[in-house]
Amino acid sequence: MTARQDTLWKQLLEPIFGVFLDGEEIKRLQNSIDWEGECDRLGTPDFVYPEYYRSQNFHGVEGGYLTKSAATTYDPITKYVLPPNETWIRKEAIAAIGGQPRRILDMGCGTGSMALMLKQTFPDAEVTGLDLSPYMLAIADYKAQKAGLNLKWKHGKAEETHFPEQSFDLIAVALLFHETPATIAQAILQECFRLLTEGGQIVIVDGNQNTLRKTEWLNNIFEEPYIQDYAANSIEVALRSSGFEAIQTQEVWWIHQVTHGMKPMLMRKNVVDLQLDRQEGNLQPAF
Repeated sequence: MTARQDTLWKQLLEPIFGVFLDGEEIKRLQNSIDWEGECDRLGTPDFVYPEYYRSQNFHGVEGGYLTKSAATTYDPITKYVLPPNETWIRKEAIAAIGGQPRRILDMGCGTGSMALMLKQTFPDAEVTGLDLSPYMLAIADYKAQKAGLNLKWKHGKAEETHFPEQSFDLIAVALLFHETPATIAQAILQECFRLLTEGGQIVIVDGNQNTLRKTEWLNNIFEEPYIQDYAANSIEVALRSSGFEAIQTQEVWWIHQVTHGMKPMLMRKNVVDLQLDRQEGNLQPAF
């Protein structure tokens, strides 16, 4: 991992993680992937990266997620920064999902950990992972092939996916919103609403906003450029303003939260609107 010399990440955390990370295994993974070929295969030609993404260093890493170093070190580091266990936290989010979704989108899928778990949980579903980094998608595809799982990957912006309306029954958003500006997070939720079928579900797992508001030192030490804005806002409010309903948030191990919401059924929405109109005296009784 390359980082600026003056960062808290460089001074405090990188030396600690260096003790636990298997440098030789990371090097072998880096050398086993044809990065240019995979980025060409999984990426979008002449793609213009948004300023909020390409101009930032995430976790003090120069170049953010647009580097093979970030892609190959993400998983080894993440398992230590999601106590008590990364898999357990992701399973808590999956446990909030109802029914058997058939078409699933992992929004901002990164290295594909959530997408793979969703495919394993719902083996008959078509699972697609979308991310801004072709380097991360290269790792995600490598992991899927190694696990013998058939998933689809798409390179692009979460706020502008170009998928048709109502393409998915379930959208999962894992560890994304603390890494996006508030305006982009709202745009992503609006895109999620557009992409979901009526009655479709959204499940979000991320940092606990209540905890982050009380622990500013955590916000500083992990060197996330947008985490202060994330902590100051509310996922539930953003979901409601995007049109979602039946929103519930569960605190997980104090520093995480899982939020679940649904896109309302059109018929139900029409009935509710009719009832409100009658209550407000805008409609005369039908008898």
